[in-house]
Parts: sequence; structure tokens; C-alpha cells
Amino acid sequence: MRDNDTAIASAAIAVTAPEESGTRDLTGDATTPPAPSGVPVGRGALLAALGVAAFSLTFPATAWALEGMGPWTVVMLRSVLAAAIAISCLAAFRVRVPERRHWAGIAVVAGGVVLGFPLLTTLALQTSTTSHAAVVVGLLPLTTAACSALRTGARPSRTFWVASLIGAAVVIGFAVQQSGGAPSSGDLFLFAALLVCAAGYTEGGRLARHLPGWQVIGWALVAALPVTVAGAAVALSTEPLHLTAHAVGGLLWLAIGSQFLGLVVWYRGMAAIGVSKASQLQLAQPLLTLVWSVLLLGEQLPPAAPAAALAVLVCIAVTQRTRG
Repeated sequence: MRDNDTAIASAAIAVTAPEESGTRDLTGDATTPPAPSGVPVGRGALLAALGVAAFSLTFPATAWALEGMGPWTVVMLRSVLAAAIAISCLAAFRVRVPERRHWAGIAVVAGGVVLGFPLLTTLALQTSTTSHAAVVVGLLPLTTAACSALRTGARPSRTFWVASLIGAAVVIGFAVQQSGGAPSSGDLFLFAALLVCAAGYTEGGRLARHLPGWQVIGWALVAALPVTVAGAAVALSTEPLHLTAHAVGGLLWLAIGSQFLGLVVWYRGMAAIGVSKASQLQLAQPLLTLVWSVLLLGEQLPPAAPAAALAVLVCIAVTQRTRG
């Protein structure tokens, strides 16, 4: 974590993806380009990929946790436990409280990544299978890239967008084929989750060019703590609780892997290779989740999965080689 301290920039915070040639601060005034993240591009791609691998286990872990807990209990407890880890790390390394200019972005990360996405997807999994939910959330890369372009003014190339749209079309076609052309009621929760998560990823990736990635998610967890502690207390008093091995294991992974460590490497990777390009690595996430669903939950792997996997991997390769 000490190595990440080199990522702290002294320049005004910039609302830009790394692909941009110019930046603007929060007031809209032109500034100099932001300081580099300090992470080589190759290593940044690897870190982002590790984040995707961690996230691919989120839905199966949530399904396990829901075997013994209610949805609100799962969401609030995972955030409280992750916050405890974050506070321990922040205290151990004597990290200073972020400057006031960073807190608006941290609040967006807290609302989108700590609270919004976990809650909406957990509620969706009450009526949707993990495989169906995973494919719908496969639209997250395109949503994140669009959010990043709107937020930062980044202009990825036409080839980048074509490859992204093809990858999204593959994901949508896969989802429609699996649902029989009639999306489930949980899809509304999933589509809302896409929007709030894309906003959280965009702000987190931007902040990670000025603060180490683990501090970005750490402070977001701390910022959400008043809500999550109160929510956990209410949920534990109103929802049934049956502590099984699956329920405990799923909750621990959600707190440690999905909510903290996964986001640490994910934001660090985004800071190095850019929000838009990092988001395209998530095209592989639904397919990885399908594999975990078969291995951990016993769900049947759809016959179209291999072809969809190949098409998505081709799209990832194109977007990663494209220059904005």
C-alpha cells in the first residue's frame, strides 16, 4: 500500500480519462495534464483484470449469503465489515483525511459502489438467477464508458465505440436468448444498478489518479458507515438469520473480496489505463460469473456461452489496442 502513495497528485483535480490530452478542474477552468498514476500500463491492465476476477464472484457469493440472510442484511453487513477493514488499513498507515475537494467524488463512489450497486443487485437476485443477472450487468462496460465520456469529455475513437457496441450487442443477445425474450422483473433493479455503478466507477477511477485506489474505496466505505451501521441494526432485527457455511463464506467474500480488495486493484488499474479501456475488461465478467455459477451453484452452463465468450474476448482485444 505504501507504493500506492506515489499516486497522490498535487495538481488540481482533473475530470478526465487518461486518454485525453487536456483537462479541466472542478470549476471548468483549464489546467495542466494530471500527474501520471505511477503504474505501468501493462501492470494497470493486470490490476484491472484482477478486479474483474474478484467481481465475477460477487453474484455467486451473494446467492450463498442469501441462503441464510435477508437482502438488506447482506448488503449492510458486507459494507460494515469492509469498512472495518478499511478503517484498520487507514489507521495503520496513518492516512490523512482527504482534502475537501475530493469528498464530492468520494460521496458518489459511496452512493454508487458501496450502497447502490450492492443493494440493487441483491434485490434483483431475489427473482433472477445469477447467470441471468450476470449477463444483464455485462452492459456495465458500455455504461461506464458512456458515463466517463459525459463526465470527463473524453473522446474515444470510433473503432473503440464500434467494438464496445458489438460486445454489448453480444451480451444483450445472450441475455435475451436466456430469458426467452421476456426480461424478468429483477431486470429493472439490474438496469438501475448499471447506472449507479457506472457513476461510481467513473468517479473512483478519476480520484484514483490523485489518491491511491485503496484509499478511494476506503474513505467511501467510511463515508457510508453511518448509513450501513444503522441499516445493519434494523435489518438484523427484522430479517431472519441462519448462519450456514455458505452464508458466512459468501458474506466474507463480499466484504473482503468484492467490496474492498477487488475495488482496490480495480481503481488502481483504471488510474493507469483509463476508465473507458478498463471498463471494457468487464465484458469478460458475466462469462466468468457463468463459470462460477456452474461450479459453485450447480447452474447449467448455456450452450451459447463458448461462442459468446470468444466474441466478447475479441471485442476486449480490439478496445485494448485502440487509442483514443
